Amino acid sequence: MATVIFYEKPGCVTNARQKRLLAASGHTVEARNLLTEPWTAARLGSFFGETPVQSWFNPAAPAVKSGTINPAAVDATTAFALMLANPLLIKRPLLEVDGARQTGFDPDKIRAWIGLNLPSESAADLTGCSRQTNAAPCPVPHEPENLGP
Repeated sequence: MATVIFYEKPGCVTNARQKRLLAASGHTVEARNLLTEPWTAARLGSFFGETPVQSWFNPAAPAVKSGTINPAAVDATTAFALMLANPLLIKRPLLEVDGARQTGFDPDKIRAWIGLNLPSESAADLTGCSRQTNAAPCPVPHEPENLGP
């Protein structure tokens, strides 16, 4: 199985569920803090590939949800500047396996890429923010853990 470098927002319930699913599928998960990683535009761009700029953004980021930032109206240069200044804007998780990179948790793409056993959880349960709209903010990020098979 694969060793997956998993860039997350520590404390994110959805990211925790995604990591558990990868580990249950036999992968080793090396969790890293997306918010403190020393990103550059080039490195960040290597996770996005040829996907549209709008898809690079985390739709649950406060600045996106409030309408302060409209991902559909942003070019790549501006998107990188915004994301480097505020990593909460980056769609997560960012995944890396043996130098190959992608963003987001699309179960079908991950199954085809490295293998994924999807039990009773639906794809919707694995991609959106799990926090209820009126719930308290997510916990303060902590040090990420490593999960093995």
